[in-house]
Amino acid sequence: MIKFKKLVLAAVATTVLAGTAYAQGAGKTIGVAVPNLQADFFNIIKQGVENYGKEKGYKVVVVDAKGDAATQVNQIQDLIAQKIDALVYIPAGATAAAVPVRAARKAGIPVINVDRNVDSDPGDTFIYGRSVAATTELGKWICEKTGGEGTAVMIHGQRGTTPEKERTEGFTAGLASCGIKISQHQWTERWAADEGNRIAQDMLQRDPSINIIIGQADGIAMGASQAVKLAKPNHKVWVVGFDGDPGALLAMKNNGTLDATATQQTWTMGKMAVDAVTDVLAGKAVPKDQPTDARVTTKENVDQFIKQHP
Repeated sequence: MIKFKKLVLAAVATTVLAGTAYAQGAGKTIGVAVPNLQADFFNIIKQGVENYGKEKGYKVVVVDAKGDAATQVNQIQDLIAQKIDALVYIPAGATAAAVPVRAARKAGIPVINVDRNVDSDPGDTFIYGRSVAATTELGKWICEKTGGEGTAVMIHGQRGTTPEKERTEGFTAGLASCGIKISQHQWTERWAADEGNRIAQDMLQRDPSINIIIGQADGIAMGASQAVKLAKPNHKVWVVGFDGDPGALLAMKNNGTLDATATQQTWTMGKMAVDAVTDVLAGKAVPKDQPTDARVTTKENVDQFIKQHP
């Protein structure tokens, strides 16, 4: 009889806790503004916010800027007009990135920045991956594999965004540890495979001796790897990306078109954004910065990230 009572009490406690968790977001709406859902990285963050947010009882409304900053400003103004309770914001570019933060603040809406910050007008908290540390490690990995010899080029993400600046800094520092300098730089607008492919083709035509191509995101790097395949160089060309997108991890494992990346805690960042929303709406203090680690990923350890993406 005593055992039965304990089981009943445990079941009631579990139900109450579950109800409390759900009540945290009941009747509240999270607006999620992402730069481009064609990119796996942003798509996974979006899914993390959606899935975990719904577990907590929130309604989640997502808008996709398709890489255009002006479109994103308009989309966020529409979200504010819909009276969202919080905004999870990944700026589509450096230009006008502060405008949505100011507009949300004026409406009394908290802002959770993910992956990209707005230096002049930061949100209530910034959730991001430690890009400098991870790309420095990747640069040193390239040094080890090439013996510090070769011609390196870099295909950047969108100029002026937080990850673009930090990944430039990290990769440059890592390569400098063995004296490799970057001979060509080009920037993309959408961090996309087609841009990486086109730019890498141009780079390889200008200098067929290139043996290191750094893409600041996996999409860029995957496009570059196809350009290498098309060019058919008579030497090994090392292609390195960043983010640990599921498609890139599978390509690394199955056909070796990508040599290395750094796997970010993408799902975790989406969940952290929801937890930050919950804390801010409850009047709790949140840290200004919430960094996460990215792990250097090669064919030797890729299986663990394919099995369980962080």
